[in-house]
Amino acid sequence: MLNVKNINQYYGGSHILRDVTLSAEKGKVTVVLGRNGVGKTTLLKSLMGLVPIKSGDIEFEGKAIQKTTPYERARAGIGFVPQGREIFARLTVEENLRMGLASKPGGTPIPAELYELFPVLKQMINRRGGDLSGGQQQQLAIARALAAGPRLLVLDEPTEGIQPSIIKDIGRVIRMLADRGDMAILLVEQYYDFAQELADEYVVMERGAVIAAGRGKSMEADGVRKLVAI
Repeated sequence: MLNVKNINQYYGGSHILRDVTLSAEKGKVTVVLGRNGVGKTTLLKSLMGLVPIKSGDIEFEGKAIQKTTPYERARAGIGFVPQGREIFARLTVEENLRMGLASKPGGTPIPAELYELFPVLKQMINRRGGDLSGGQQQQLAIARALAAGPRLLVLDEPTEGIQPSIIKDIGRVIRMLADRGDMAILLVEQYYDFAQELADEYVVMERGAVIAAGRGKSMEADGVRKLVAI
């Protein structure tokens, strides 16, 4: 579904991403781990076209996308949940979800499945996004990304600042989406236990480079916890 080959990215004179190579397969959760400042968020912004790469290739469903715009990548079927959620605080829950349908024809209904995945959004459909708790906002951000029916879902630290009960709900939804088999999920996560529970494949980054990769079930044996410990 997604193939990233030897991408490099710079901020000024700083080499932020160093020959990063990874892939995300349909029906699997690929987790990217690493300490703060190793380039994880920059990697996702590069995948979405929010920052340009200096060199390398990004392929989605066999097509090169490294020169396409962020909105073209979204239309192609990539959904993005940014770090910090970035919902529209003054818009209602329903209006936020409709923003996720911006690439669809006018009048496209909000998928009913979103309310099944996150029942709280149905209950709060007319509330402004800024009035929701942090956990509810995260659920809204994920639902907004899912509204357009992406084939690749990219999430940047969805558990950050979220209460444990909602972390479990989010984990359940991510696992269910992957198990359906029609979507690939790329998850950047710093909460090791959450990542280990969900990972079918893992990638560990350090100083902008991939230093380890393997099967999710091998994370403990491979010593990944020590690699990402602060």
